[in-house]
Amino acid sequence: MGMTNSASQTQTQEARAAVLRYTAFDVNGAGGNPAGVVLDARGMDETRMQEIAAEVGFSETAFLIQEEGGGERRYRIRYFSPLAEVAFCGHATIATAVALAEREGTGDLLLVTSAGEVSVETRLEDGRVFATLTSVAPAVREVDDADLTAALTALRWDAAELDPALPPRIANAGNDHLVLAAASRARLADLDYDQEALGDLMARRGWTTVHLVWRESDGVFHARDPFPPGGVYEDPATGAAAAAFGAYLRSSGLVTPPARVTIHQGEDMGRPSRLLVDVTPGEDSGIKVSGTAAPIGGCHHPA
Repeated sequence: MGMTNSASQTQTQEARAAVLRYTAFDVNGAGGNPAGVVLDARGMDETRMQEIAAEVGFSETAFLIQEEGGGERRYRIRYFSPLAEVAFCGHATIATAVALAEREGTGDLLLVTSAGEVSVETRLEDGRVFATLTSVAPAVREVDDADLTAALTALRWDAAELDPALPPRIANAGNDHLVLAAASRARLADLDYDQEALGDLMARRGWTTVHLVWRESDGVFHARDPFPPGGVYEDPATGAAAAAFGAYLRSSGLVTPPARVTIHQGEDMGRPSRLLVDVTPGEDSGIKVSGTAAPIGGCHHPA
């Protein structure tokens, strides 16, 4: 006998409520940043979401809830690290969009995050789903001298090791990131920081990551992102920081929009990742961040 409609609907809902595991901003299916994805989080409260994120153990897990009356492609999305909720997460957004597109087809999505509305476009390129998010309106501001000194001390960096052409700033495209540019690739490669001290500073200032970069050329950067507020020593691909960095480049006059920048991240931790950042004209316009995502083997368990 065939499955009844009610049984089929129940099975479909249970499948959507499973925790999927994807790696976002991968390079040909390898590397990238793992994210948990729950495509249907209806009925889950934030306590359960936090428990699932802790169980999954990735830097973030995204929870999707379709908004009633908002159209088929409008969703509320929440992000949780193993320790706390995060207002916006770029790599989990890309992972969610790819997972949804693989099941329901490509197209445009509107995600309502705690930081504001984020639009996402998905399309097929070379047989894979390619996703592009557009951030909320960004903002860039100077960093307090005392905070900069404290950050450098926690990182065990000397101010003389910074690139004077890329000044320290706080950049936001959904949450705050301290942007620091190393003068050499060797300085960036040697990451050995005081996790407790940097974590305490970031908690006091509300910084999500410290975005450490090195400029290879005008359009190519390498990045590393300490993420102690999420209980993670280092993030292998940080879409939110990439969007904030795009705003930083525009605000600092380091690129002339429209411009595309490639960020290589995760190489020093054995998880190579590639993030494409499109910097659009207009100080208030959102920054576009693009990439792919690949399912991780054995990718779900019941939530």
